Amino acid sequence: MVRATLLGSIAATALLSPDGAFAQTPNSSDPQSTAATTQSQGSSRVTTYDAAYFAQYAPRTALDIVRRVPGFQLDLGSTQTDLGQVDVRGFAGTAGNVVFNGARPTSKAEALDVALARIPAQRIVRVELGPGDLYGSDYSGKSQVLNIILSAASGIDGNVTAAASRRYNGYINTDISASTVIRRGPSTFNLSAGTGRNKQIEEGTDTLTDLATGEQVEFRRKHNSYFNRDPFIAGSWALERASDKAIRLNVRYQPSRFDLHQDNRVTPADSAPRNDNLDQHFRNPFIELGGDVTRPLAGGAIKFVALATRRKRDDTETYLQRDGLIEDGASVVGGFDQNIKARRNETIGRLSWTKSNVAGGSVELGAEAALNTLKSTVDLFEFDEDGNRVRIDLPLDDATVKEKRSEVYFSVGRNLSPALRIDGGVNYEFSRLKVNGAGEILADRTLKFLKPNLSLDWRPGGGWHGRLSVRRTVAQLDFYDFISVAELSTDRVNAGNENLEPQRTWEFRLTAEHPFLGDGLIKLDLGHDRVSMLQDRILIFDDEGNAFDAPGNLGSGKRSFAELTVDAPLAKLWSGLRVKFTGTIQRTRVADPI
Repeated sequence: MVRATLLGSIAATALLSPDGAFAQTPNSSDPQSTAATTQSQGSSRVTTYDAAYFAQYAPRTALDIVRRVPGFQLDLGSTQTDLGQVDVRGFAGTAGNVVFNGARPTSKAEALDVALARIPAQRIVRVELGPGDLYGSDYSGKSQVLNIILSAASGIDGNVTAAASRRYNGYINTDISASTVIRRGPSTFNLSAGTGRNKQIEEGTDTLTDLATGEQVEFRRKHNSYFNRDPFIAGSWALERASDKAIRLNVRYQPSRFDLHQDNRVTPADSAPRNDNLDQHFRNPFIELGGDVTRPLAGGAIKFVALATRRKRDDTETYLQRDGLIEDGASVVGGFDQNIKARRNETIGRLSWTKSNVAGGSVELGAEAALNTLKSTVDLFEFDEDGNRVRIDLPLDDATVKEKRSEVYFSVGRNLSPALRIDGGVNYEFSRLKVNGAGEILADRTLKFLKPNLSLDWRPGGGWHGRLSVRRTVAQLDFYDFISVAELSTDRVNAGNENLEPQRTWEFRLTAEHPFLGDGLIKLDLGHDRVSMLQDRILIFDDEGNAFDAPGNLGSGKRSFAELTVDAPLAKLWSGLRVKFTGTIQRTRVADPI
């Protein structure tokens, strides 16, 4: 692979701290500036790393810096669908573990690693690592959150990255991306764009064996060509005068597409070879527009967040089975053809108020409302022995899903002593979910959930830090789980399940950490989950007794785990050497009625 990066920077020397006071530019020649320090705010609960600390790694972007923070592991937060897109509804449930100037980014479509990769490293003054409760209720269940403090210096910073990769067959895949940050007084403009090209070519074989006899049934030689094209253009504007006086806007457009062509030479054990083909053409464009406004109110800050996302899905899949080889003039004698057209829309509004000096503690309360819709049509056809298409009716191939969802929450935190802090809160979620198909209402449900949380944060001294937390979480339902669809690449039909229930979990967490070899860290995480209405795959039957694989709910489940993280600086052995180890042991159990 050949990769070239161009960096440019024009900047003043004054840096603005989050509280509005001007700070000095870190001095990389000062040995003290390269060491981690512990902030006095929040009862010494924040560990700070100046920009000079990361100079030894020659970072290009904020993502490079985040990956070098001792003991920190990036959590993207939002779940990804098989289309590579976020499909978690609402705003609260998509938080990762990184904030910018103390504020959460107002975007769901752009993953945290993508947002970090478009910020030039030279724009970062320092990073602050602390417990999640410092940054609001969305992060209260997280043991670590990284706050990236960006420079307030006026100027322009940018980077351009060009990459080229040569595949084994001689094809050269190229990709280019660019971003720029423009700072003028309290305003910051961020523009980025990229081609998002990734073409992969692979060859291999599959052997199908009869499990009962052990005899070979079929041998396949496969050739696949994948082509992902995710070009994008994104922009944001922020006017940040203080932590309680800010306006932010962001927009992102991404006309994603995916193409697959698969050639199979199939050799059955009892017949002549034949050619099969699979073609997939997916078109999944989306646009997202979001923003937030923060203003002082009653000694605290009130914040309004608005977010709108519009997605389209236009997928075509064709699998062709022939009675011989193409070069011999073989005819189509089987296979499938599927077309999916869908629109997925989401509109969110959220209002919250926070105050940090209420009776010696902090308080946050808020409410969120969201409207989610999905309109999907699936047309599935089978090729008969004469090559003609014959329609296959699926249990739910033409459906509309609509959800009106609201959530109110309250959280409070207080320092019981300089070394001990307690945080707790409760969320109440309410939603009305309707599924319509074939001209009738298939499901009309009201869901209500109470989600309490409580945590203790303890710093007894000597560098030790411990955290104990318990909370109840409720998974969100993927709207596409209500829709029937065929997976031609795996020869499986997934029936939609309009009766699917969200999974509920009680999460218990215990974390202990201690510095190691200077700025290194040893951290042990213990966890136990008790799950009800566990989501998995089940069998469902239509009115004619046909069985289909579908998403569904099993019984209860349990998960216990232990995770050890060791981040060891070994510069005494070799300049710049650092070793990071993460190991996990876990046990999961579930009652499966099937």
